[in-house]
Amino acid sequence: MSDSNFTATALVILAAGQGTRMKSDLPKVLHKVAGAPLLHHAMMSGASLAPERTVIVAGHGAEEVQDSARELDPEATAVVQEDRLGTAHATDQARGALEGFEGNVIVLYGDTPFIKPETLERMIAARGTNAVVVLGFEAADPGRYGRLAMSGEMLEKIVEFKDAKDEEKAITFCNSGVICADSKLLFELISEVGNDNASEEYYLTDVVGLARARGLPVAAVRCDEEETLGVNSRADLAAAEATFQARRRAEALAEGVTLQAPDTVWFSHDTVIGRDAVIEPNVYFGPEVTIETGAHIRAFSHLEGCHVSRGAIVGPYARLRPGAELAEDVHVGNFVEIKNAQVAEGAKVNHLTYIGDATIGEHSNIGAGTITCNYDGVFKHHTEIGARVFIGSDTMLIAPVKIGDDAMTATGSVISSDVPAGALAVARARQENKPGFAIRFMERLRALKQKKSKE
Repeated sequence: MSDSNFTATALVILAAGQGTRMKSDLPKVLHKVAGAPLLHHAMMSGASLAPERTVIVAGHGAEEVQDSARELDPEATAVVQEDRLGTAHATDQARGALEGFEGNVIVLYGDTPFIKPETLERMIAARGTNAVVVLGFEAADPGRYGRLAMSGEMLEKIVEFKDAKDEEKAITFCNSGVICADSKLLFELISEVGNDNASEEYYLTDVVGLARARGLPVAAVRCDEEETLGVNSRADLAAAEATFQARRRAEALAEGVTLQAPDTVWFSHDTVIGRDAVIEPNVYFGPEVTIETGAHIRAFSHLEGCHVSRGAIVGPYARLRPGAELAEDVHVGNFVEIKNAQVAEGAKVNHLTYIGDATIGEHSNIGAGTITCNYDGVFKHHTEIGARVFIGSDTMLIAPVKIGDDAMTATGSVISSDVPAGALAVARARQENKPGFAIRFMERLRALKQKKSKE
């Protein structure tokens, strides 16, 4: 066998299943775990091998599946399995897309999101001395999994549960379905696969027996059962989410992140958190969030598509939306929403405020109830707030508008024009007091109410 360390790799990801038990119009592999489609998880695992080609075998909802695959990898090739005749038939649909390719092919599954990159690397390493490598696991409850029949260190065959004899059903070493082989050999063996079995399907697992019949060595690499978790129902999807979150929370703690109540913190597939960051209970991280070292995210905050720098404090009950960029030592407090806005070092937005499509200069203070009125019903407009600005409580900033450095706005102002640097802007109606009016007015209302009650 050739040295696989110098051999190209291609991925074939089977993603044609309809997933009838999901009871959904959405293709099964597009249901999400940790904010990413199941298909993307499989693709990201395989991407660690720097594959020369990636082929997605789609079926139900093929166009949606193809579009999703190309969102993650524009170079991915999608092919369609029109008839569902088994896993060997599905894999064979990639034959044309891999024409001319020389190297290893790894077959993955779009509904199996947790195969670790290092596991795939071990399979590639095992390919150096074996014609075919299968990924297996010791099952706590083997159930209806295919069984791996070993002879010493050699894998002799894979037996599907429907076709297994009693002694074979007693085997606990089970098939994950993931397989690695030389491209040319794999498609030669697939051409020999028949469908003389209980399901009348073309099983990819049969390539093991066919390889052994040629006298070729076949190995089985072991992984934890958790890695092979497949998703076929909503219950499976919930279990997959729980598995991901448990794994990611453990990783965060091991990396030096403080999670005050780990089970209440929810991560996305791409959440990045630096050491010594503190995450309080009931925090939700959507996709594309980076939290730098030493930041503090307080309870009940929701973050997505944002960057929080060192020493910043967010929350409690804060929402950071896509495009929110917080510099060092920024304070964002309770019931504050920030979207597509850059907040410079040391600035404070502490209470009941909406900041959208804006920039805030360093050490500025945004008072409670401030709103950047950024949307006119058709277009979004920008608000620019300079450095060391004091925005009084309940200020409406009607974009586009610019507040100069060291300026102030009076409480309750509606600012529709630029405010020069160092100026105080007052934009509210003059107060007028009418002595005794409130008493006379209330007496009149009560008399009217009494009159109506007698009618």
